[in-house]
Amino acid sequence: MAADRIVTAERLSATVVGRVQGVGFRWWAREVAERLGLTGWVMNADDERTVELVAEGPVPALDELERLLRIGPSGAAVEAVDFRRSPAGGRFDGFGIVRA
Repeated sequence: MAADRIVTAERLSATVVGRVQGVGFRWWAREVAERLGLTGWVMNADDERTVELVAEGPVPALDELERLLRIGPSGAAVEAVDFRRSPAGGRFDGFGIVRA
């Protein structure tokens, strides 16, 4: 009998740089995160070239979000992405857009 796999929740913090503001990136990221069952937030940074995101959930879902953030939605041009992982805090009820 195989042991049940324990799915651990983690936090992914991401900074996405490029043409990622004014192209629907935050709405796209929220849709992707919700589809993957993640919680957290996404927002535009003040520099007009960066989007910041924090997501919590199962590691496989965060891995998929990382993959998709490197691509972005049509209309975006992702130049660089910085990812950091840490333990999940469990403080989010859903996934929202901050400073819309």
